[in-house]
Amino acid sequence: MTAPRKPQIALTSKAVPFVIRAERATDVAMREALLDVCFGENRHGRTCQRLRDGRAPAAGLALSAVREGKLVGTVRLWHVSAGGRPALVLGPLAVDPACRELGIGAALMHQALAAARARGHEAVILLGDAPYYARFGFSGEKTGALSLPGPFERDRLLAIEFADGALDGAEGMIVPTGATLPKRRAVRALHAHAA
Repeated sequence: MTAPRKPQIALTSKAVPFVIRAERATDVAMREALLDVCFGENRHGRTCQRLRDGRAPAAGLALSAVREGKLVGTVRLWHVSAGGRPALVLGPLAVDPACRELGIGAALMHQALAAARARGHEAVILLGDAPYYARFGFSGEKTGALSLPGPFERDRLLAIEFADGALDGAEGMIVPTGATLPKRRAVRALHAHAA
């Protein structure tokens, strides 16, 4: 009697795992190209970009997803004041269109939020699709009296609190508070955006 043969399973390219790690300087060109693909070259004029221009992301809160040596996802968080309350703004979150069904975006979100919480941050704000971000705990409950430095859709301004009451009474403009980039680097970034 012969033993039954195990069926051979062909691994598809979708079965290739990805890793999430801290963003590296070598990721910059690939990150910028990915953001252009995902959001278009006019992304630099978007409202939330005004919170990031000339600023460095929050320490330890710039993540890259890498698959087969290629950057396929990115997320960054930035220091802001939300009507006088310290918070972070998340964005942009981007995933290579060819890899969108692999759970990379959700993995980046989970890791970024866990890292922000572990670093003692009390609230994260973002501008995004409420049905997508609700699964991570985001809602518009605490953002109704907040505004952004440019046009935005009110129902897309969402937040999550890690500390109860972190955004209680927050009202007014969300403004950047993070470290500024060295002038040479900021000028180089502006020239790259103009190209």
